[in-house]
Amino acid sequence: MTELDLYQTLCLAVVALWVGSYLKNRIGVLQRFCIPSPVVGGLLFAMLTLLGYMLGLFEVSFDSTLKNLFMVFFFTSVGFQANFKTIKLGGKPLLMMVVLVAVLVVIQNCVAVGIALGLGLDGLVGMTAGSIPMVGGHGTSGAFGPILEQMGVVGGTSLTTAAATFGLVAGSLVGGPLAQRLIEKHHLLKERITGHKYDSSGEADLAESLVKSQEDKLKSKGNYTKALYLLIIAVGLGTLVSYLLDLTGATFPIYMGGLLAGCIIRNVDEFGNNWIGSPMREIDEIGGICLSLFLGIAMISLKLWELAELALPLCLMLGAQVIIMILFAYFVCFPVMGKDYDAAVLSAGFCGFGMGATPNAMANIQAVCDKYVPSVKAFLIIPIVGSMFTDFVNSLIITFFINVL
Repeated sequence: MTELDLYQTLCLAVVALWVGSYLKNRIGVLQRFCIPSPVVGGLLFAMLTLLGYMLGLFEVSFDSTLKNLFMVFFFTSVGFQANFKTIKLGGKPLLMMVVLVAVLVVIQNCVAVGIALGLGLDGLVGMTAGSIPMVGGHGTSGAFGPILEQMGVVGGTSLTTAAATFGLVAGSLVGGPLAQRLIEKHHLLKERITGHKYDSSGEADLAESLVKSQEDKLKSKGNYTKALYLLIIAVGLGTLVSYLLDLTGATFPIYMGGLLAGCIIRNVDEFGNNWIGSPMREIDEIGGICLSLFLGIAMISLKLWELAELALPLCLMLGAQVIIMILFAYFVCFPVMGKDYDAAVLSAGFCGFGMGATPNAMANIQAVCDKYVPSVKAFLIIPIVGSMFTDFVNSLIITFFINVL
């Protein structure tokens, strides 16, 4: 077996990122479904190691030290995105969308765990096709996969990663047609054009806030150092938070302390009239870099041969998740969000990050709006919920399920 140290592992992960980016820019279907570059390049390397393993030619072992480091920094940056003042600005629609995400997370986990138990498998196996890969995507899969493996789920990371890739494609496929069905069945386009049933209350304040945020981005120079320092402080304080969480006797992912610390710092800053002055654009960008490197290392480390034994149960669970997503978006999300044109477009976006990621959600609503008319509400709410609150809410609920199981 060839063992790579942390420097060699990082080098190979970056090569995988570059290869993935090159292929993504030249293969239209990868762009259409918003498949992340680390996933494209990482899966290619993982398939090469699978071939070497099956032929008995070679087996590679990777150092996971930096993977865990980048994971903690990424989720700490996610904590900084959880700005609860934004919920107030967004009003009831934004709050309801956050609640819907929480409900969907619970349903996804219950369905997947129920199917796994019905097949005679450990309930933790069901978590590999629950909200970890569905709402969480590849980032959360890479974080919780190793935890599931430590708890006895063989190939937990490979299973969650495979499910997350499936979710990206499925979420992009079902969102647009579902919105089209709602719009045409209920004649929502006519209502939207004539102005009936359209409530824009609260959108002006939220739009003004977002415009100000964009202006701040243009003015921000030299803030990357401050952003990095804040992330490091939050990670350091997060170790104390993790220590307190461990005293409860429950199992928490190693990044949970940093995520909560980032959330606390951001909201203390917000309610204290920005006395810290958190440079959110730079924190978000550093978090994005950490996510790419984390995913790159996680993807090249996959052991795809571990998928074989649980391939059929995984397919059954993922098929059920697609059905649940369609039913939930059609019969729950659409009515709750107002049964109007904006609600239909929001439902398309909900399918995007309910089974994939925020870019998929944005692609869904863009496709619907290109065919019909724009939806200001959807373009405001979906990216805020997807980027600020989804991972935060999902991580807390996943942790609860893992400890119950």
